[in-house]
Amino acid sequence: MPINILMPALSPTMTEGNLAKWYKKEGDAVSSGDVLVEIETDKATMEVEAVDEGTLGRIVVPEGTAGVQVNAVIGMILAAGEDASALEGIATAATPRLSTPAPGAPAPAAATAAGDGEIDATPLARRIAAQAGIDIAAIQGTGAHSRVVRADVEAAITGSSNGAAPAQPAPATASGERVFVSPLAARMAAQAGLDLATVTGSGPEGRIVKADIDAALSGARPAAPPPSAPGVPTPAAGEPYTTVPLSTMRKVIAERMTISKTTVPHFYLTVDCEIDELLRVRAALNGRSDDIKLSVNDFIIRAAALALMEIPAANVAWDDGSMRQYHGADISVAVALDEGLITPIVAGAEHKGLAQISAAVRDLAARAREGKLAPEEYQGGSFCISNLGMFGIKQFDAVINTPQACILAVGAGEPRAVAKDGELAVATVMTCTLSCDHRVVDGATGAKLLGAIKRLIEYPPAMLL
Repeated sequence: MPINILMPALSPTMTEGNLAKWYKKEGDAVSSGDVLVEIETDKATMEVEAVDEGTLGRIVVPEGTAGVQVNAVIGMILAAGEDASALEGIATAATPRLSTPAPGAPAPAAATAAGDGEIDATPLARRIAAQAGIDIAAIQGTGAHSRVVRADVEAAITGSSNGAAPAQPAPATASGERVFVSPLAARMAAQAGLDLATVTGSGPEGRIVKADIDAALSGARPAAPPPSAPGVPTPAAGEPYTTVPLSTMRKVIAERMTISKTTVPHFYLTVDCEIDELLRVRAALNGRSDDIKLSVNDFIIRAAALALMEIPAANVAWDDGSMRQYHGADISVAVALDEGLITPIVAGAEHKGLAQISAAVRDLAARAREGKLAPEEYQGGSFCISNLGMFGIKQFDAVINTPQACILAVGAGEPRAVAKDGELAVATVMTCTLSCDHRVVDGATGAKLLGAIKRLIEYPPAMLL
């Protein structure tokens, strides 16, 4: 019996994802450990390996499909000794429910069994035909018992001779040349109003893929939606806004932040830290080697890690009626992405020196922006730091990243008037605000933690011991 390939849950909170790419095609041999598909989650893009061996008999969910539910069947593997006939009569219950169909695409037609008066076609063929706007009854099937299969629909789309009426043409340039583009890239371009004729493809045989759209959008202002683009809503004249669908990442952020602010009793503690000595130490260390370029944030991460070891009562988290007591300082660092926010983790920061922390943060941030983080690199953590100082923000209150109990909001360092020995002086001052979960961290505990962080920031040589 064919083996189902299920949409994997790549994180405990994942409920759906996007199937970005198939690395195997129907009929290809599959061995355990082979990369089968590329899945896009709310945080990263990950390759999924095969567990079973055999032949990829059917692709149920085509690449570029968004909103595929976890544990939905996305493909089927034929075991040794099985052939394509083993797939006949498989109920289309294997077809996953899509929570967010492609914008502008017609709803997939319900597949029916042969002999009920309807055209006999595979679920995948029906879905591709529906998305392309093709009447599947006009396609001549080449599968078993003249069943319409994927190849027949693709031939109809390209206009190849298989007895079917020519289908809706693929996007074309002004000169009439066909544009080869993946379904995901086509939807992204349509949503952004990007003319595909202006994009150079980097995929196989010049095919335009997601990365090409991302590059085009980051370097060019999107054009107005082309009038002929099917399924792209054009705002009526005079409408004051455009409704933009939420990305998977933004949906998860919205859900988690709502839960945090409505279920976690926040309280806030604020201190001002003088960082002139930190800036001098940083400049001296950076001047010793071209390979070391420490940031102020690296010092803050180190200070927070050491302070958590000093005040273990604050190194905790709420755990559904109980409390977790962490033994190490795994510091989550907020990194802003175009589509949202991610918090990669500097694991064991209490054991890392400033140079190690700096290298780890640079590596994590770079891979976070490329969507290449593994789940364990952004899930968990015992404490979080959010630094908006580089944006000129003086002070802010951060929302706790549950189930963590604390998050440190760091503002900009700026010259301020301070009193020293009864006289007025100027110092570089940075405001830090600690948000605490009052269920597990009391005011005195939070104050001790923030005081320890302040002491280390203001006397950075203590971090080097």
